Amino acid sequence: MAGPLSVGVVGGGVGGLSAALSLLRAGLDVHVYEQSSRLSEVGAGVQVSPNASRVLHGLGLAGALAATGVRPLAWHQRRWDDGRTLLRAPLAEASFPHYQMHRADLLSALAAALPADRIHLGRRLSGVAQDDDGVDATFQGGERARFDVLVGADGIHSTVARLLLGPGEARFTGCVAYRAVVPAERLRHLDLEVTAQIWMGPGRHFVHYFISGRRSVNFVAVVEQDRWTRESWTDRAAVADVREAFAGWHPQVQEIIGAAGEMYVWALFDRPPRPAWSRGRVTLLGDAAHAMLPFMAQGAAQAVEDGAALASLLCKAPDVAGALTAYERIRLPRTSRLQEMSAGNKTRFHLPDGEAQRERDSQMAAGSRSWSFNALDWLYEHDAAAAPRR
Repeated sequence: MAGPLSVGVVGGGVGGLSAALSLLRAGLDVHVYEQSSRLSEVGAGVQVSPNASRVLHGLGLAGALAATGVRPLAWHQRRWDDGRTLLRAPLAEASFPHYQMHRADLLSALAAALPADRIHLGRRLSGVAQDDDGVDATFQGGERARFDVLVGADGIHSTVARLLLGPGEARFTGCVAYRAVVPAERLRHLDLEVTAQIWMGPGRHFVHYFISGRRSVNFVAVVEQDRWTRESWTDRAAVADVREAFAGWHPQVQEIIGAAGEMYVWALFDRPPRPAWSRGRVTLLGDAAHAMLPFMAQGAAQAVEDGAALASLLCKAPDVAGALTAYERIRLPRTSRLQEMSAGNKTRFHLPDGEAQRERDSQMAAGSRSWSFNALDWLYEHDAAAAPRR
């Protein structure tokens, strides 16, 4: 009798590890290959929305999420200069919790839930070849491994995607994000509420929230910029530059920026929705499949959903290629919708003061359905593992 399907997952980030855990719990023989010599995340917070925490709770991570995550009371959207509330949407009504976390805490929780011998570090993929019976992955240095299925969870600059679908550059979205994590003690005098606050203004916006059991405050300052000329897509940044970019903004925004020590700047890239993610026994998930702007806070959550859906299909697949086709068919419309909504929020968040901005603000104040978080039940109440069965 044949054993369980073997699956190789390329990429040891949140998407790759959560997919591996979903696949392992579904009874598949899974191994993760990460190019770095250690699992790590450079400085950033992450929103684990209810559609993702549903999956992670089902994988046994409820305790780990509660230990380091912060449950915000609401999304609080505010005006850039006077701090006026434009919309306050409570977050306590979903079926599963919403957590704000440090990415490193989430990554550690996922890694701890996987057997150590399932994670292989320092493995940089160099080649993929498949036939009717399996997939061969080759890594730099000549190491080879063979699987029934290969999953590319290796990010927006995915090697698997390039080898599978050919060259295709991610596009610069005209935005850069300055990010930092500030010790909460430095901001105690501000008496910050436990919400995810989004400050919207002309050509830029600012987001901040507690992470790490309220011991730290994560912030992201997004600024429109014509082009990206640095060699690296993530680099160190100067606090003075960010304060200048947000000159004239509310004092709370300025004080949070001024309290930062180490700060990084990211160029924000995305891709138009791909027409296909899979070929034969190879498929993609997360940013490798559907990179999106972070303006719906759904990049990590959709990667988690991908892994759950893929596991649900592969564990009972009569044939691998058919399961991957079904996975793509089920997931592509949802992720494409979120890619488009995330891109649309760039415009809505960054409106210059004027007629369009006043119309946006009045719609938000009136509880327009296009802004109400009740309109996102389709997003937050989604059960990614059950969707394939339906």
